[in-house]
Amino acid sequence: MRVIEAHPDLALQLVVGASALLDRYGSLLETIEQDGFSPSDTVFMLIEGETPSTMAKSTGLGLLELPTSFQRLQPDIVLTVGDRFETMATALAAAYMNIPLAHTMGGEVSGNIDESIRHAVTKFAHIHFPACSEAADRIVRLGERPETVHTVGCPRIDLVAEALADDSNELGRVFSEGVGDRFSLDEPFVVVSQHPVTTEYGDGERQINETLEAVRAVGLPAIVLWPNADAGAEEVARGIRKLRERGLAEGMHFFKNLPTEDYVRLLARAACVVGNSSSAIREGSFIGVPAVNVGSRQAGRQRGTNVIDVDHDRTAIVAAIERHRAHGPYPSEPIYGDGRAGERIADVLASVEVTVQKRIAY
Repeated sequence: MRVIEAHPDLALQLVVGASALLDRYGSLLETIEQDGFSPSDTVFMLIEGETPSTMAKSTGLGLLELPTSFQRLQPDIVLTVGDRFETMATALAAAYMNIPLAHTMGGEVSGNIDESIRHAVTKFAHIHFPACSEAADRIVRLGERPETVHTVGCPRIDLVAEALADDSNELGRVFSEGVGDRFSLDEPFVVVSQHPVTTEYGDGERQINETLEAVRAVGLPAIVLWPNADAGAEEVARGIRKLRERGLAEGMHFFKNLPTEDYVRLLARAACVVGNSSSAIREGSFIGVPAVNVGSRQAGRQRGTNVIDVDHDRTAIVAAIERHRAHGPYPSEPIYGDGRAGERIADVLASVEVTVQKRIAY
C-alpha cells in the first residue's frame, strides 16, 4: 500500500471490510489509520456466528456491497490478497464488472477451504503475484498465461524485514494491551496462534485444548492470539475462555490482535511458535523461529526446516516443542520473499496498459 501510494503512475484506493472493521478481531481499521492510510470506503459484510452458513452468507453480502464501492470508486485494477473467504466476493465483483483483477499469494497448496478459494480466485485473476517459485509453477499449470505470472515474494515478508531491521521499538509496551499475566520477554516464551479448520468444523474446542494443555505442560509463559473469523472461531475462542475461567491460564497473556511490528519481534524472540497459522511457516521461515504446526490447516504448504508437523495431540505437541528448545533458532530461509515484494508489485501494476495514472483498489 505504501509503495503503490508513492508510485508516480499509481493512485491507491483502500476498501476496508469484514473482520477488519470489528473490535472483537482487534479493530484493524484503527491500525490502518495509525499507519497513515484513510479508507476510500468501508464495507460491513461479516455476519456473526462463525459457522459454515454465516461464512457463506458473509461472502454473499460482500458480493452485494462491493460492486457499489467499485462503481463509485471506478478503479482501473482491483488488487486482492490471499485466500480469506471474503476474497471470493472481491474476485467475483471485479470479474463481473470487467475490472482487471490482480491477486497476491496465489498458487499455494494448503488444507482448509482456503486452498479452494485461492485457486478459484487465481482463475478469476488477470495478474498474478505468487510468493514463491512452486506457487508460480502451479498457477501456470492451472492454465494461466506465463507472462501474467510474476514471482515477487510475499508482501508480508517486506514488513518482517523492516521490523527486524528496526530495533527502536521496545517490546515492553506490548503488555499495555490484551489481558492476562505479564512476564519477562527476555526469558523463553511461546507464541500460540491457532485458527479453526473449516473442514473440521465442530472440533475446534478440542483442538485448541490440546494445544493449550501442551503449552501448560511445557511450563513456558505464552502469548496467545485470538482466532480469526473463519467458521469454528467461536469454538476456539470458547476453549480459550474456559481455560481462563477455570484459572488455568497462569503465565499466559491474550491478544485479539497485535501490530505487525510487535508480532514479528515477538516471533524473533520466541522459543517456539505453536498452532496452525500460516505466519509460522511464511514469516517463520524468514525469521528462523522454531515452529510447531498443528493439524491439517497448512497441509502441503511449502515450508522450511524450522517447522515440525504434528497432530492435535498434546503429547506430540510437547515433544515437538522440546525438540525445538534443544535445537534453538534456525537459519533464515527466504522461501516466500526477500523483502522487496511491494516495489515489484507496484512496478508491474504501473506497466499494465490501462490508463496513464491507474487507480488501484486494494
